Amino acid sequence: MPVLKGGSRPPWVGLGAAVWVQVAAGNAYNFPLYSPSLKSVLGYSQQQLTILGVANDIGENVGLLPGIVCNKFPPWVVLLIGGLASFLGYGVLWLAISQTVQSLPYWLLWVALAIATNSSAWLGTAVLVTNMRNFPLSRGTIAGILKGYVGLSAAVYTEIYCMVLNESATSLLLFLTIGIPVTSLAMMYFVRPCTPSGEEDSSARTHFLFTQTASMALGIFLLTTTVINEILSLSEAIRYTFVVIMVGMMLSPLAIPIKMTIFRRKPVSSSEKMGLGKIDASQSETLLLSDERESEDSSDVEILLAEGEGAIMENKRRPKRGEDFTFQEAFVKADFWLLWFVYFLGVGSGVTFLNNLAQIGDAVGVDDTTILLSLFSFGNFVGRLGGGVISEHFVRSKTTPRTIWMTFTQVIMIIIFLLCAWGLKATLYAATALLGICYGVQFAIMVPTASELFGLKNFGIIYNFMLLGNPLGALLFSGWLAGYIYDEEAAKQQVSTCLGPECFRVTFFVLTGVCGLGVILSVILTIRIKPVYKILYSGGSFRIPYRSGH
Repeated sequence: MPVLKGGSRPPWVGLGAAVWVQVAAGNAYNFPLYSPSLKSVLGYSQQQLTILGVANDIGENVGLLPGIVCNKFPPWVVLLIGGLASFLGYGVLWLAISQTVQSLPYWLLWVALAIATNSSAWLGTAVLVTNMRNFPLSRGTIAGILKGYVGLSAAVYTEIYCMVLNESATSLLLFLTIGIPVTSLAMMYFVRPCTPSGEEDSSARTHFLFTQTASMALGIFLLTTTVINEILSLSEAIRYTFVVIMVGMMLSPLAIPIKMTIFRRKPVSSSEKMGLGKIDASQSETLLLSDERESEDSSDVEILLAEGEGAIMENKRRPKRGEDFTFQEAFVKADFWLLWFVYFLGVGSGVTFLNNLAQIGDAVGVDDTTILLSLFSFGNFVGRLGGGVISEHFVRSKTTPRTIWMTFTQVIMIIIFLLCAWGLKATLYAATALLGICYGVQFAIMVPTASELFGLKNFGIIYNFMLLGNPLGALLFSGWLAGYIYDEEAAKQQVSTCLGPECFRVTFFVLTGVCGLGVILSVILTIRIKPVYKILYSGGSFRIPYRSGH
């Protein structure tokens, strides 16, 4: 077991460092920026490029091994492996595109890309699992913040690519080869397990609100500067100024531990604690329940010891929802698979829209799809951040299961896909932004829900298994469904680029049905887990189950 760092400041230092790691973990979003160079410099066909895109998705989302490692080793080991994977993978790609080494085989580049983007799984797992354990009472908020910064990473890299690297794919790959390992090495000391607080801290909400506001300001800044850079011809000085401001805004979460250092809170003395003398009803109830459980546990232990070791094994109680599950125990639960399928159907349909956004824009007559991509990226960020904030509010005030927001967003996705099926150019921009929000919510809800139902002890493995829904959805709905129908319609028109609403109409109708099934399953899941949330949040804040080992 790793040594826990004590004190109130280290968790906030770790959260500030995690922001940078999460941005680094979004490196897989860069594939559209350098993939044209893979095609032009190396002479690959569109089909070969598409298969490399599959390697990009697989590497980013296959994280079972990082989930296992994070349970056995401290976070710095996971971060070190992630940095090494990035250095090796992107290093090979840079050697190929810069033609430093020529005639590298195609299979080697496929493997290198998968290894490079697999760094996302290592880096993301390290900081997400660590911070969820450091802030166990604010899981939705933490998930929203960290997943939100992953959503912003695409805009951060685009800003660097356009304003510093002069849109050079070779420079971008060199930047990824060196920059991501340096970031992971610089932050590994600060991302560390800390002693979690067992009670609500009044200042924590203010700190979280500051972090959320800072991330929202960064998102608006990145969207604005990206659009300005597309419309106007900016001087080098202005572009560099924008990047410096961006870096300063990314450092803003560190203002919290700095403030805590300057304005230290006066510790409450033991005499003052005794002078308070009053315990509210909910605390009394918790204490009584704890006493009862301790007496029951002690009597149970005495009986079991008397019956022998074999009896202990036979009478060992299985965990209940809200307690710590092993992966094998969670794997056979109906709620586990309901959550997986709801997530798979939501992100699978969303990533299909994202992967084909350029072709969708071309089909309805949008010449420049850069703004569409920026709108989806910003919406994705808002959905991740907002999904965490809103679900945290309602789960505390109404004990509303978080999954109800997956239901609502997938209903909205049904409406959006029906509108898109008719190829209305006027609604495409609004539909893209809304779909980005709905897509982001799926991530923000899945993460804390999995931890609340199955505990934090083996959360890394469970979370990464849930993530497999993303590449599987991309393969089924984007690669096989949308790609096949698009090629068929293009063949009918006897062109390589399909034009008109027919290019994606059948795909959108199918995705409407997919989200319809997701709505049904999410309603069933919400009804099933409602009693669990009433127990976990009955006092207006999260109660850590007494059998949990985290």
